[in-house]
Amino acid sequence: MPANKHATPTVWTDPDDAPELTDAFFERAAEFDGAKLVRRGRPKAATTKEAVKLRLDADVLAALRATGDGWQTRINDMLRASMHLAGRV
Repeated sequence: MPANKHATPTVWTDPDDAPELTDAFFERAAEFDGAKLVRRGRPKAATTKEAVKLRLDADVLAALRATGDGWQTRINDMLRASMHLAGRV
């Protein structure tokens, strides 16, 4: 058996040694369109954001979080508006 239990051997001496093609195998398999790898998941945005560490007063952070899901996006929108920057692309 290979060192990595999920790896498949590159050469089989007997076709019966080949791993069973289960649903789990196909869920992990890479998908190609010709020679191009088809990426899975959410597509890349035209404009990406950068993660930063920001120190805020506890009451400010609590008030922002209390507005519910998406509070980080709302912070970005508030900063953008206060700096008179153009809207999101």
